[in-house]
Formats: sequence, structure tokens, C-alpha cells
Amino acid sequence: MPNPVNKLRFGIFMPPFNSPSTQNPTTSLQRNIETIQLMDRLGYDEAWIGEHHSAGTEIIADPLTFIAHVGAVTRSIKLGTGVVSLPYHNPLWVADRAILVDHLLRGRLMLGVGPGS
Repeated sequence: MPNPVNKLRFGIFMPPFNSPSTQNPTTSLQRNIETIQLMDRLGYDEAWIGEHHSAGTEIIADPLTFIAHVGAVTRSIKLGTGVVSLPYHNPLWVADRAILVDHLLRGRLMLGVGPGS
């Protein structure tokens, strides 16, 4: 019997890039959702969602909100914040929201935090 510890795992870091001149944000977000749904069906282990604030090019300002939505339309892929930039948020509220999202996803949330900038 194969040892599950030695299983090769697959995932993606999905920066929230959007080309404002060629695609509207709603379409871009839908494409990201559908990509993660496909990865879930293909058996990928995890997807990390980046937080960015860049006036239209990088459009996910709150990865926890995005993850909560994607978690509802996927089954087993783990979803992570890559990262929540703590200087832009109250750390207590980040922890509070992360706990809620992790419960909604039944343990599939991976919380990553960082210094921002």
C-alpha cells in the first residue's frame, strides 16, 4: 500500500491579475472561480489566492471573501490566503473572519499572513 506521506501534491498560487483594457473585473473573477473549480475536479490539493490593492489590475482586495465564495462551489481543494497583508487589516478581525471561513469550508482554509507593501 502506498504511503500517503510521499504523495506528490499539486497546487497553484493565483495572483489576482486582470487586464482592465481587455476584460472587465466580473468576467476575470468568474474565470478565476472556474479555474479553481476545474482544479478541484482534477484532484489538485490546494489553491492560494493573493491579496492586492492596485486600482483595477489586481482585483482581489480580500482573499477571505473570495475563498468563502469559491469554497461553496468546490468540494475538496484546500484554499489559502497568499497572503492577507496584516498592516492593512486589524489582526483580530482577520483571525475572526478566518475562523468563520474555515468552519464554512469544513477545515479547508489555509491562512497565510504577511507584511504587505
